[in-house]
Amino acid sequence: MGWTKQQLIDQAFSELARAGYVFDLGADVREDALRQLDTMMATWSDVGISIGYLLPDSPDDSNIDDDAGIPQTAVRPVYMNLAVTLAAGRGKALTPQTLAAAQSGYNTLLGAAVTPTAGQSSGLPLIGAGNKPWRCY
Repeated sequence: MGWTKQQLIDQAFSELARAGYVFDLGADVREDALRQLDTMMATWSDVGISIGYLLPDSPDDSNIDDDAGIPQTAVRPVYMNLAVTLAAGRGKALTPQTLAAAQSGYNTLLGAAVTPTAGQSSGLPLIGAGNKPWRCY
């Protein structure tokens, strides 16, 4: 079993604690964080970052104790970006290191989701198939 959604949320709040913020992690705060996590992962899925996160059919179906379904390599980018989302929603500033790690992780996941297209990028025809090199008259 991989990371649960609660573990991701707790780790995101742990990252906020490193920035000097203290939160009372009651059930309502965790439920709000769960909705933000689900929303963030749905948004990522829309831009092509499909890492196996188990999205609920509706917000009411989400359970904080469920397995997140993500690979170990995606755990840090997810909780770092969740920390950024949680901090922004609460008017808190994060350290430059946290912001850089979140952006780097997102870019890595986004880069893994982008499939390069085949073809010639310059748009110029290749030699052959009727195309002659410039020195041939």
